[in-house]
Amino acid sequence: MTGPELQQINTFLSSFARRRAGRTVEVPGGFAALDDEFALSHSNNHLVIDGATDPAALPALADRALGHMDHRLIMVLDEELGEACSEPLLRAGYTRSTYLVMLHGGPVPAGGGAGEVDLEDLRVPLARRWRGYLPDAGEEVIRQLVDRREAGRRGADEVRFIGARTPEGEVASWADLYLDPATGTAQIEDLITSELHLGRGYADAVLATALRHAADARCGTRFLTADAEDWPRHWYERRGFTVIGRHLGFERH
Repeated sequence: MTGPELQQINTFLSSFARRRAGRTVEVPGGFAALDDEFALSHSNNHLVIDGATDPAALPALADRALGHMDHRLIMVLDEELGEACSEPLLRAGYTRSTYLVMLHGGPVPAGGGAGEVDLEDLRVPLARRWRGYLPDAGEEVIRQLVDRREAGRRGADEVRFIGARTPEGEVASWADLYLDPATGTAQIEDLITSELHLGRGYADAVLATALRHAADARCGTRFLTADAEDWPRHWYERRGFTVIGRHLGFERH
């Protein structure tokens, strides 16, 4: 599936990965986005394929670009190319995931009652959430997964952390908002709710506030990505998001 909005989003995502990276290495059809400061974070050290490449050569290409890492992660932004890359990568021991590009088409909420927060506000609940997701991970892994959020500030012209607080002041739910007013593009990323505060409307407050911030910044293309196999995609659909494309991810440990 292609279209001007999907092309705009893919261009934004490619640019974001380049800008966020500590360094990049060019490869045929894309680049490796690397960050030695967050070497244990897979999404900060991965291969982005945003152009034409030889699917059969991709496993060896990833080995050369990511050979110093303990993992291999490849994101292919073109769905048709990703399908062509699946067979050689699966043969090479990769697992495949599909990520939905979801565009917001519903009315923009007036506001959700959340607001901007900083990384220090998020540090404790975010670390606690990551320990729940990765119970066997060491403290250094958790630290990098928390601190890498700061590196995201390099990725877009404007980056805001949006959080909804409990009456006691704790941040209960949060998300990143990446804004590029020049192209009218906004991405909502990593919407997470603390396990202590699930089911109380905090995620709705964060999403509504992020959408309002994006609209106020004149970003008419408001999107997010969601795992095709996970339940949040349906939650987003009920809030005005529709699927306009797919990215394919491949990972090997």
